[in-house]
Amino acid sequence: MGGASRADKQRRKQAADQRLAAAGITPKKNGLVGNRTALVVVAAVVAIAVVIGVVVAVNRNSSSTTTPVAANYPVAVNGTVVTAGQASAPVTVDIYEDYLCPICERFEQSYGSDISTALNDGKIKVNYHATAILDQSTKPTGYSTLAANAALCAASAGIFPQFHKQLYDEQPAEGSAGLTAAQLAAKGKALGAGGDFEQCVTANGQAKAIAAATEAAAKTPALTTNGSFGTPTVAINGKKIDLSDSNWLTDAIGGQV
Repeated sequence: MGGASRADKQRRKQAADQRLAAAGITPKKNGLVGNRTALVVVAAVVAIAVVIGVVVAVNRNSSSTTTPVAANYPVAVNGTVVTAGQASAPVTVDIYEDYLCPICERFEQSYGSDISTALNDGKIKVNYHATAILDQSTKPTGYSTLAANAALCAASAGIFPQFHKQLYDEQPAEGSAGLTAAQLAAKGKALGAGGDFEQCVTANGQAKAIAAATEAAAKTPALTTNGSFGTPTVAINGKKIDLSDSNWLTDAIGGQV
């Protein structure tokens, strides 16, 4: 099945604009504020059942318009965390993401190439935390967990960088049916996954662990703002960083975080 249609993307933009309006923010043309900063309200689940609105600012930089950087770094998976990059890298970046989250998709567009370059150069290692706060936002429910589980399967199958990017390039709209296990498995197989990848995706075996990890993250004070947890959340060497600062990665590599 193909990627998200233009209508799906328009619905996603309209949903983001509605969140902005609810927060008293008037979006500028193309969803950008000051032609640089996209503001969105992220729905976050605390202790799985409680939904909280959080406003997150993410600066768009030039990476969203550049050619994607080919991955040339090791990938390992441990539980619900995928670690990309050299173990000896001097800077550790922790990224908590939900594959249905629109601002996570914008974050990937903005910083994906820069992150890949830094990983290739051995300047950082990244812990991608499988997080599912938007399971209730698809019909049927559960796409966030299903996609997070599939990403873990992709790491074990040796296709994580490509699969991770594709999950955002072809992100379904909130309120849609999401992608099925069969569709996710087909995408991985097209990227070269073999062995038991399809069975791993279909079984959704990490669902409970993903729920537990999401709840644990939401209860970690260092990852919250005013007690609220949302995605994307990024921490550098254990310290949550402000995504409204577009220089966060450069500063981290330079030891200024």
